[in-house]
Amino acid sequence: MRHSIDHVEVFPAPADVTTVRFTSDELQSMCPVTQQPDISRVRIEYVPDRWCIESKSLKLYLWGFRDRAVFAEALTAEIAREVMTTAQPHRVTVTLTQRPRGGIEVEAVAQLER
Repeated sequence: MRHSIDHVEVFPAPADVTTVRFTSDELQSMCPVTQQPDISRVRIEYVPDRWCIESKSLKLYLWGFRDRAVFAEALTAEIAREVMTTAQPHRVTVTLTQRPRGGIEVEAVAQLER
């Protein structure tokens, strides 16, 4: 089994690809208040320029949050910044929906453009 990685990997974007979407319902992190696990669904959508994200590296990158205490809003922004910095798309939108705990579902959206 491979370990988590700090950054996603990229490959040259194929011509005529206008939008790429990744969805996972297995994103795990820890609540910074209670230290209990938080499980979230994440959707990453971007408009590629020169690079596309390699999906296996994205999976390994997301694994890195398993033991991190982070609020859903901060996690959403961090993932969006990673995509923008590494893949340099025209636009990225990350939507994170945290499974309800205590009857409250959290949805956070981060959108970056260049």
